[in-house]
This record gives sequence, structure tokens and C-alpha cells, in this order.
Amino acid sequence: MRITSAQSYREPRDAIAHDWAAFLAAALPEVAWLFLPNLGKGRIREYCQSWGINRLILTGGDDLDATPLRDETEWDLLDWAKQEDLPVLGVCRGMQIMAHYAGCALIPVAGHAGTRHPVTGTIIKEVNSFHTYAPEVCPEGFEALAYTQAGEIEAIRSRHMPWEAWMWHPEREPAPFDTTDKLRIRSLFL
Repeated sequence: MRITSAQSYREPRDAIAHDWAAFLAAALPEVAWLFLPNLGKGRIREYCQSWGINRLILTGGDDLDATPLRDETEWDLLDWAKQEDLPVLGVCRGMQIMAHYAGCALIPVAGHAGTRHPVTGTIIKEVNSFHTYAPEVCPEGFEALAYTQAGEIEAIRSRHMPWEAWMWHPEREPAPFDTTDKLRIRSLFL
């Protein structure tokens, strides 16, 4: 989850947009979800194991390196997911950390914050866009699923693990939400 600060005093907090609960209820009504706090390396694995977590979504918000505790938490979650062969969906920042985890550099992209644009490739549709970085290339061991007209990578899927990632935010689409997104997350997680 995104790390924020309380307005009236110093207290870091984990936060998630309410839209996520609505999207998950629409896409996976039969699945119970637990939002994970940023606990850091080691502690997050213990937390996940104690709750029986068996799928992960790495959500958007904050650039990499902006919140070191979140980076550490999500890196450890990816280590754990790889070890346990758990399905993972990365969204926006989640795709960025997934690409970085796979050894791929991120590059700044212009015109992708607060807009909509088409993507083509295996996935063809119009998407929302709220990011300023994208993978420089498709990470090794992954295949690109969607590109912008300028050639920036907008979605990837691992060739060896049940991992997929999108630069757009499925939870920010109007209800009943995009059918393609709902079908892809169901295919990944069920």
C-alpha cells in the first residue's frame, strides 16, 4: 500500500484507495482479500504466512525509492512469491517494481500522468494513465503484452511464473469496470 502521513502530526500510515475493494468485489466476488501493511523484510512474510495469503497485488502510488519501507516490503514479497510460485498482479508502481526486480531499468516517460491513451499488442484497449516511469525494455523472462503508440511497454507477463503487470489502474475505471481487466485477473488468480 501507499505510505502517507497524517495531516496534523507525524505518523506514517499505509493507505489504499477505496476503489480497490469495489474492483475486487466485481472481478473476484468469491475471493477474500486482506490489504497488507508495509512491515519490511522478513516481517511481511511471517504476516502473510500467518494469514494464509496465496495471491498478491502490488498496487500503484509512489515512485520507487520514494518510500524505502514500501520498496523493501514489496521486494521481499516478490522474493516470497517467486519461492512459493504465487500469482502476482502488479499495477502501475507494482509493474515498475516487478520490472526492476527482474533487472530492468526504469525510464521517465512524458504525457502519461492523468490521461488516457490506446494500447496495442496482445491487449488492445484504451487505458487510464497515472505514471511518469516505465520499463526501459521488456524484462528478461517476461513478454510484453501491451505497448503505447510510441512503443513504451504498458503490460508484461512472466514466461515462467504466474505474474502479470499493467501500467493502468483497473480500479480507477467506472463500475462495472473493464471486462478485459476482470477476465485477466480472474485468469491469473483462479
